[in-house]
Amino acid sequence: MADNVDAGQSSNGADEQDQPASADPQADARLVLNTQYIKDLSFENPNAPMVYAELHKGPDIDVNLDVQVRHLRDRLYEAVLTMRVKASVKDRVAFLVELDFAGLATVGPQVPEPEIERLMLVEVPRFLFPFARAVISNVTRDGGFPPLLINPIDFEELYRNRQQGAVARAQADSA
Repeated sequence: MADNVDAGQSSNGADEQDQPASADPQADARLVLNTQYIKDLSFENPNAPMVYAELHKGPDIDVNLDVQVRHLRDRLYEAVLTMRVKASVKDRVAFLVELDFAGLATVGPQVPEPEIERLMLVEVPRFLFPFARAVISNVTRDGGFPPLLINPIDFEELYRNRQQGAVARAQADSA
């Protein structure tokens, strides 16, 4: 089947005059995640093999999460999602997982400086989280435990809490 396209239209029917003419499609993007990677990973099973005999019910799980951002150059940033998971059975540590999962992100030139912090602390971790979650699930399974599936995280709420904490600290310092 041959496509009959008018001179002023693209193959999807949109007017080509309405399309921005950019040699680099990433130049128009507000945020580009260049790469993601495991920066640091540790799994400890300090009470093996006896802990397996005590796993009649699921262990108590404590998950701590943090996001740190580092400006590298120009509009390139590294965001590191740090996850610490401790599982306990009868007051004994079943396993410890520590993961630093990072991503390099480029912020588009049209993004104003005040908005960059939110992009790095909310949007980039939102992209990284499913992959970090999979790493933790796989490493706990490979460590002899049921795969740990961490519930989704609301990074927008974490960002708001971080902002409110910063305001409270500033008010306390000025008092």
